[in-house]
Formats: sequence, C-alpha cells, structure tokens
Amino acid sequence: MEGPYGVGMGQNNKPALWLYETKERPAHLHLAFTAEGRKQVDEFYRAAMAAGGKDNGAPGLRPHYHANYYGAFVIDPDGHNVEAVCHKPEA
Repeated sequence: MEGPYGVGMGQNNKPALWLYETKERPAHLHLAFTAEGRKQVDEFYRAAMAAGGKDNGAPGLRPHYHANYYGAFVIDPDGHNVEAVCHKPEA
C-alpha cells in the first residue's frame, strides 16, 4: 500500500510493516503487535502500565480504523509507541 501516510508492506493487502519519512532524529517507532483476542490487549495494557509505560490510549474500539479494531497504546521508556491490537469481533 502507498499513500501520503507512507508505504505499507505485507501479505493480502494487510501491511505488517509501515515506513514513512520523518525529520525527527532519532525517529521514534510505532510497534504494533497483533493480539489473539481483546482480553490479550487488556492484559498487554495492564502489564505495560505496571512496568512503567505511559498511557497513550487505553484499551478500546477504534472504529475510525475499522469496526472491530480493538487496541491499546503505551509509550515505552525510550519514547516509542507500542500497541497491541485485535482485529476480530468480540467473542
């Protein structure tokens, strides 16, 4: 996939890696990990917060991405945005 947001690479039009240009040095990363279910997203968020992460978006639906996008975002100690996301409907 290509667009003003960058270039996404992956199988079946589902990018697993996104690249985009930034002038930020060093560039901060956004790492997203696919969760098997929404409970796993919740567990990721609780563990990350307990380990000293900074909230960047509590677990919840993000319908502006798509109807079943359930994610949580945490800033790690190095300033990187780490996400856990489940794309499946609630079980």
